[in-house]
Amino acid sequence: MDDARLFPAAVPRLHRRTALSTSLHRAGAHGVQKTQSFFHLHLISDATGETLLAAGRAAASQYKNARAIEHIYPLVRTEKQIAKVFAEIDEEPGIVLYTMVDQTLARQIDERCTAMGLPSVSVLEPVLTVFQSYLGTPAGRRVGAQHVLDAEYFRRIDALNFTMEHDDGQLPHDVNEADIVLVGVSRTSKTPTSIYLANRGIKTANVPIVLDAPLPDSVAQAQHPLVVGLVASVERISQVRQNRLLTNAASASDFDTYADRTTIARELAYARQMCSRHGWPVIDVTRRSIEETAAAILALRGKPW
Repeated sequence: MDDARLFPAAVPRLHRRTALSTSLHRAGAHGVQKTQSFFHLHLISDATGETLLAAGRAAASQYKNARAIEHIYPLVRTEKQIAKVFAEIDEEPGIVLYTMVDQTLARQIDERCTAMGLPSVSVLEPVLTVFQSYLGTPAGRRVGAQHVLDAEYFRRIDALNFTMEHDDGQLPHDVNEADIVLVGVSRTSKTPTSIYLANRGIKTANVPIVLDAPLPDSVAQAQHPLVVGLVASVERISQVRQNRLLTNAASASDFDTYADRTTIARELAYARQMCSRHGWPVIDVTRRSIEETAAAILALRGKPW
């Protein structure tokens, strides 16, 4: 593979900054000036880089006034590629995180960062050290070992296919084959939550609740899946719907119905009544991320509510 294809520019050249930079943003009723910092985060991986990206974003999210400009370098497995990476880093220095099975390449990364005065962290190495100490045997050092095409991989793909086919009430006749069914009014994060669960290998269908309209009998009578109702505050749903309508250049009449708070309150009351009638648990997603909502759903599996 051509090296140039491995290093897509993470940020347009126009927006790149050298080292740490700041800009001022007005905030609050009194126009208080707050400083927003930008820093470069370089992620070097001999595989896909997903592990690094998750770790880097988790750490960066703890700094609300600092924004990471991500540079991702996947499938780095040769000294030539390392050299190309550091040519990029030299132009825009910053924090370097890496996952590298080849210890020779790992040392090269550390040595180059030391010479440049940049911090570097091998994200997996401390974890592997603990595993090795506890298990009494060294790691196999296989590149991309977590991405093997095993039964778990195919289970996730099957779950994703099922979930996409059963999005927004599609194919309700075989919804009993799902592991989880999410029901709720429009804009309660049913689809993204379903996809997140599917990535965990859980077949998830989602069905909209429409004011004064019954759910399909196949959903109401489903025995196998856990059915969970999703709700949110009137304010949040109204805001999300308004943004959607603005994006789609909707008419004023659409705002009067779809984003009307009185109508939304009626929809939510109807949804709660329906869930109560069927004995389905309800989760309020107003202040929850998709991950938090999914965790709450998984906590309900196999437990009485």
